[in-house]
Amino acid sequence: MTERVADPHRLDLRRFARDSSVLQGAWPQDRFVRLAASLLPPLADVPSPAVHWSVQGQQRAVHGSEPEVWLHIRGDTVVRLECQRCLQPMNEALRVDRHLRFVAGEDEAARLDEESDDDVLALVARLDVLDLLEDELILALPLVPRHENCPQPLDSAREGSVTAPEESRPHPFAALAALRGKPSGG
Repeated sequence: MTERVADPHRLDLRRFARDSSVLQGAWPQDRFVRLAASLLPPLADVPSPAVHWSVQGQQRAVHGSEPEVWLHIRGDTVVRLECQRCLQPMNEALRVDRHLRFVAGEDEAARLDEESDDDVLALVARLDVLDLLEDELILALPLVPRHENCPQPLDSAREGSVTAPEESRPHPFAALAALRGKPSGG
């Protein structure tokens, strides 16, 4: 008897959870097109970093009902972002470690997602692990990427261009001060 290997691009989630199956691997980061749109372009002559991933299915018993379908998804990689403080490139480690509960239908998933602390998704006939992992990696991106300590301070030319307009603008109450100092014409 030959053992069937699950296809991570067309995963039968019910069967995968029922069998407590595990899949793992590594995909080049450049396969994640939507994630790449949020990153700095790759360096020339540098291979695409790998995204290491694993998924494990699980059924959890529920009293008086069918077992729940769960998926534990993990992924990690290093992405290249622009520091929002110094505007220099930086590397950021991304890690995903999520337990997802799958239920029948979008309405049920939305209702349960609001009511519980669990991450709930609608059960689909075939799940693409690549798409799900990419969604989770995008959600793991920092909102404002910054170095812990920027490698070099902002250059003085950039600092001067920021402060110069401030210095050349008149004080907002200068006109009131001038009026206050004038005698009334009455």
